[in-house]
Amino acid sequence: MMASRQVVESLPRKPPVLVPPPTPSRRAAHDDEAFLPAVGANLRRLRTRRGLSLERLARQSGVSRAMLSQVELGHSAPTINVLWKIARALGVTFSALVSPTPEAGPLLLREAAAKRLTSRDGSFISRALFPFDKPRRVEFYELRLKPHALEEAEPHPPGTAENIVVNSGAVTITVGTAAHELSQGDALLFVADVAHAYHNRSDSDVLMYLVMTYPETFG
Repeated sequence: MMASRQVVESLPRKPPVLVPPPTPSRRAAHDDEAFLPAVGANLRRLRTRRGLSLERLARQSGVSRAMLSQVELGHSAPTINVLWKIARALGVTFSALVSPTPEAGPLLLREAAAKRLTSRDGSFISRALFPFDKPRRVEFYELRLKPHALEEAEPHPPGTAENIVVNSGAVTITVGTAAHELSQGDALLFVADVAHAYHNRSDSDVLMYLVMTYPETFG
């Protein structure tokens, strides 16, 4: 919203983390802080609904009890991979974990106000093109990958499918041990319950659109 390790990055890289997108007005200086309470509240609600202690969820997710506690309290911004591990352990979609309180009526998602999941070095940006208003089976994302950047994804819940189309640029998508070369206009549909990765081997940005479908509605 993600076997053997299939792509190894040639240079060390820092793990992705939730950070606000850069904007000329600097209006998003604390957007990540506004985002944390929703994640913490959802984590606490979903965990208690399933009768899980922090210790048990830590064992099931591979995320430390201390980190889970900090996320629930809204004191720590989890990385993308940490969020996926928690969502998988809880058996929920990514949006169910990060959705804010539902609002009544239509919701306009303006580009300038969008929340983004961005790697710390800015090489990978994922923007949700749907409202995080309730659990859903289908999620729609815009993905941007900087030149020579690599983004590795953990396996998503069993049966999760990704349908991705390249809008511009060229990218190598590795699913398990199979590598697929895609250029502008190419699309790839695959079951994403194995480790997979997106690798931009070119000198230009890659823009992709991703539709993620879960086998059932979680949350």
